[in-house]
Amino acid sequence: MEGSNHTVTEFILLGFTTDPVMQMVLFGVFLGVYSLTLLGNSTLIVLICNDSRLHTPMYFFIGNLSFLDLWYSSVYTPKILVTCISEDKSISFAGCLCQFFFSAGLAYSECYLLVSMAYDRYVAISNPLLYSQAMPKRLCICLVIYSYTGGFVNAIILTSNTFTLDFCGDNVIDDFFCDVPPLVKLACDVQDSYQAVLYFLLASNVIAPTVLILASYLFIIAAVLRILSTQGRLKAFSTCSSHLISVTLYYGSILYIYSRPSASYSLERDKMVSTFYTVVFPMLNPMIYSLRNKDVKEALRKLFKWATT
Repeated sequence: MEGSNHTVTEFILLGFTTDPVMQMVLFGVFLGVYSLTLLGNSTLIVLICNDSRLHTPMYFFIGNLSFLDLWYSSVYTPKILVTCISEDKSISFAGCLCQFFFSAGLAYSECYLLVSMAYDRYVAISNPLLYSQAMPKRLCICLVIYSYTGGFVNAIILTSNTFTLDFCGDNVIDDFFCDVPPLVKLACDVQDSYQAVLYFLLASNVIAPTVLILASYLFIIAAVLRILSTQGRLKAFSTCSSHLISVTLYYGSILYIYSRPSASYSLERDKMVSTFYTVVFPMLNPMIYSLRNKDVKEALRKLFKWATT
């Protein structure tokens, strides 16, 4: 398709493979992962809402993280499932724009939310006796609102700049969803101004939150070292382990893809990495925050007991 993006009415999503057998295999895999994602995150939200012992700032943030993961996965996976079993691989220009906007907004919101969770862990460890007073409900709600606001404001900036690019070549997206790297590959000429926008968004939504999280953990380590007993130190570190695993997996995959200039994009390699943080990671988060958490496991046993009586 030639001309500017105004002549582009749809894109073609190649997905992972054109082999019909492999497409059915992938359909089964993605359906299983998506089902576990819905079940895991929905269950965690229900547990946090219904069990009074989980009505604390930490679980309030975990519940919001599950809510984000629930919708983040839903932006991608249904379309992936359709393209796996349908001969029609197209997505309209408007559909691509909407998918791009909501995926960016939810991803950026999660970046900010993880910073709020790091601050929450710092307050809990450095001042446990005054934890409830230092993290009142109003502050927690404000941090979540700021996370969503910051995420979607930046998504507006990214989406408006990306979809005003001139797409003058092929309209085939060599990926399973509308994302920056494959769309940049279709653009006629990516100006330095657009690269500047990408670097600004990378700095404000990924690098800056990463620095804040690292700073929080430096303060956490300092606070833990002031604890005299070894058991107390281990207990303090264990309260941060789930969040630290989540941050490492999420930010690691995002930095890998978006911290490089467009000339070095490798779509085949990036497809695998982007699959992890868009589809697999939302499934893992409920496991990360529940398998080693006694309160969540006890709430789950309580829920099963109630359901079977």
